[in-house]
Amino acid sequence: MTNTITRMNPETLPDAGQAGYSQISIVEPGRLAFVSGQVPWKRDGGPVPGTLAEQVEIVAHNLSAALEALKATTHDIVQMRIYAVDLNPENMGIGMAAIGKFLAGAQPSLTGIGVAALAAPGLLIEVEMVVRVA
Repeated sequence: MTNTITRMNPETLPDAGQAGYSQISIVEPGRLAFVSGQVPWKRDGGPVPGTLAEQVEIVAHNLSAALEALKATTHDIVQMRIYAVDLNPENMGIGMAAIGKFLAGAQPSLTGIGVAALAAPGLLIEVEMVVRVA
């Protein structure tokens, strides 16, 4: 049996495909990797930028590095959770623009969660993934 992911946007739910994600993702039997929340920390320990746009670019880079380590692509992502400080329509637009670019057409199930704070001062965004691996 091949490991596949079936994406669904049932007619009885809002069409999430227009926003770049799926309401439901079904994974056939196989292995899953649970990727810890990635924040805008750089491998070299460089400073965390102050803007959401700059932070989400670093987070996308870290997510890409995790996928590379798993020998997976964005199309193998089953689910993403995005945690954002001060989640509002403007910030959601900034975050989703970068995340959409990172996803490159993949449409995993996705949840955006507004939080009061993250694990360290100055962090504005954190993204975790569940990824199907071969």
